[in-house]
Amino acid sequence: MTEFADLDVRDVDAVAADRDALVDHVREHAGRVAYELAKLEGGDYGRRTFDTDAGAWTVKYEAGELEFLLFEPKRGSDTYVVSTKQPPEPDDLATALADYPAFVAAFNDHVDSLDGVLDDVSADFPAPASTDDVVAQRDRVLDAVADACDRMAGELHRYEGTDWGTFTERVEGVRWELKWERDGASYLRAGGENGVYLLSQYEPPSAADVREYAPAFRAFVEAYNDHVRDLELDLREIEL
Repeated sequence: MTEFADLDVRDVDAVAADRDALVDHVREHAGRVAYELAKLEGGDYGRRTFDTDAGAWTVKYEAGELEFLLFEPKRGSDTYVVSTKQPPEPDDLATALADYPAFVAAFNDHVDSLDGVLDDVSADFPAPASTDDVVAQRDRVLDAVADACDRMAGELHRYEGTDWGTFTERVEGVRWELKWERDGASYLRAGGENGVYLLSQYEPPSAADVREYAPAFRAFVEAYNDHVRDLELDLREIEL
């Protein structure tokens, strides 16, 4: 073992310290690029690649902060100049930083190319049309539907004698279902489980859905009336 005692092993602390200092400086400077790029792109996260004569630089940012800076030279290995993992090799870092000014120039050229791009875009837009009349007409129809459903629910509750139940009927090939509770109608659905709720405790249906299904609601009410008449006939046939 003594034969190696005189072999000198160089201390890498100085080289590593210089490398880390350069990386920190680039991280701060490229962080400004990432911040400006995030503002320009208008998103919380993203990436963009900038080409130079020596290769390509990719900036990835998240929440406006630099995630990584990657240099892909036309010759040689890719180098993550800034990343969340291990720092780059000193030789690779030196090669990348030789082209770093060209990367910044490419970013600046990109920003300059957008100067005035919105000058001819007019901000004079037409006023959005009001939906007040459409909503009022929809609510007028739905109020009538809700009133009829509540009346049917009350009658069904009295007849069934339970706190809740459903009345279903197929109208023109479409399955309609009225769920009732003690206090009135819970929902009215047309079209099965994945159908349209004309009446529910959540948001109202669209005007287009109301237009499509409201005309058939009359037939559903008539089917309910037929159901009640059938019940009356059944009771009349009972002789005491």
